[in-house]
Amino acid sequence: MAGVDATLLEDLTRRGLVNQATGDGELEQHLAEGSRTLYCGFDPTADSLHIGSLVPLLTLKRFQAAGHKPIALVGGATGLIGDPSFKAQERSLNTPDVVSAWVEKIKAQVSAFVDFDAGENSGLVANNLDWTKDLNVLDFLRDVGKHFSVNNMVNKESVKQRIQREGEGISFTEFTYILLQSMDFSELYKRYNCTLQIGGSDQWGNITGGVDLTRRQHRGKVFGLTLPLVTKADGTKFGKTESGTIWLDPKRTSPYAFYQFWLNTADADVYKFLKYFTFLSVDAIDALEKADAERAGRPEAQSVLAKEVTRLVHGEEGLAAAERISQALFSGSIDELSESDLEQLRLDGLPSSDLPAEFGEQSLIQLLVDAGMAPSGKPVKDALGRNAVLVNGVAVGLESNGDPASVFTADKALHGRFFIVRLGKKKYHLFSAPN
Repeated sequence: MAGVDATLLEDLTRRGLVNQATGDGELEQHLAEGSRTLYCGFDPTADSLHIGSLVPLLTLKRFQAAGHKPIALVGGATGLIGDPSFKAQERSLNTPDVVSAWVEKIKAQVSAFVDFDAGENSGLVANNLDWTKDLNVLDFLRDVGKHFSVNNMVNKESVKQRIQREGEGISFTEFTYILLQSMDFSELYKRYNCTLQIGGSDQWGNITGGVDLTRRQHRGKVFGLTLPLVTKADGTKFGKTESGTIWLDPKRTSPYAFYQFWLNTADADVYKFLKYFTFLSVDAIDALEKADAERAGRPEAQSVLAKEVTRLVHGEEGLAAAERISQALFSGSIDELSESDLEQLRLDGLPSSDLPAEFGEQSLIQLLVDAGMAPSGKPVKDALGRNAVLVNGVAVGLESNGDPASVFTADKALHGRFFIVRLGKKKYHLFSAPN
């Protein structure tokens, strides 16, 4: 079919995005023969996806750009059960109301990566609760369960690890998760002629279960493709920082903090991440790596990565805000920050706290020590003595020590309520005036 990019699998391979595939090499021919429908599932385990979901989300986008039809499946049903794959212990079950609310938020997030107005290969969002909510247990056991060998299920690596882990085990509820996910693939094949499922490498057992069930129920020839789980060169967990998980929801991780996360990528990871998380060509990324190696000073790759990924997730407006905040803090021109910029900093961009209601009754030195800007009053006093304490960009001297009320006044506040205090060159704290 015209418009299908036959080089897609080759590009994914060059990016390091192909981990395993079923079909003994037949997948490439299957994709080259015409536009195919594929899906990836996203379980609502929180009210937002985190950046670990970006690789499959962007891979759906890559398939659509190559002429295929993507389905983003949100697990309204599987989210009620919990995927045991390579988890150390049983998940806590959330109530149907909580999962339902999370489903709606996840649907909105995945929709940002799928084009719903692309003609024949327009994407769609599905919810597996649609075909499971009215299914009774006897029909499920007869129509789905009879196709699964417990022997094979026990030998799945993700299940085997849980069974062999002393003191943990696995509940029957989570043990049956593979049946539900396999049923998804079979159902999507029946409804939409979906012939490919993609997912992280930890989903291999679930995906192959779906391939087998679709063959048994419909005699359908379908395929599975797994993507590598993202790892960092230093062995630390990807997507985790001292302040916590990096979420896609700007109300949980601000665009500024999101941008800073990518800006701080290690040199050992940045070129791999450019291939995973951006749509820059592999040749362009390789050329950037070569130029960075020949250039003295800090590489440019981190800046390119931060811009590209922040634009993909938060749009041009989110990227502009992140860059504006970064530049303002670097240059000290904080008066240029908008109120929403300061709200981002208050969320997760800077250490922050509300000014105590009776802050005028304590010394400025004690106020900054209590906020964690210094371990004791001496470094604060020394900084005041050399005009190295700045409040909203204005130096504060020792004469203000006894009267913080003269420093934190409404007329000096940014947007009527914010005060950015800088101690020395690098320590910042954002205070908010009490309501």
